[in-house]
Amino acid sequence: MTYKAMYKYELANAAGVSSDTFRRWLQSDRTKLKAMGVAPKQHLLPPKAVRYLCEKYDIEVG
Repeated sequence: MTYKAMYKYELANAAGVSSDTFRRWLQSDRTKLKAMGVAPKQHLLPPKAVRYLCEKYDIEVG
């Protein structure tokens, strides 16, 4: 599957959780996301980060 850049709120919707809950999930992955070049307040996630989060949290994106 090819992943594209997505906003955090889009991934939260796909996971069926609120943006606040999704943000808390991301806090546990802060180190890994930082290594991918994702800043904590960054809204648009690069494809590499989207892939990682989809695989970790079993999120299906269209």
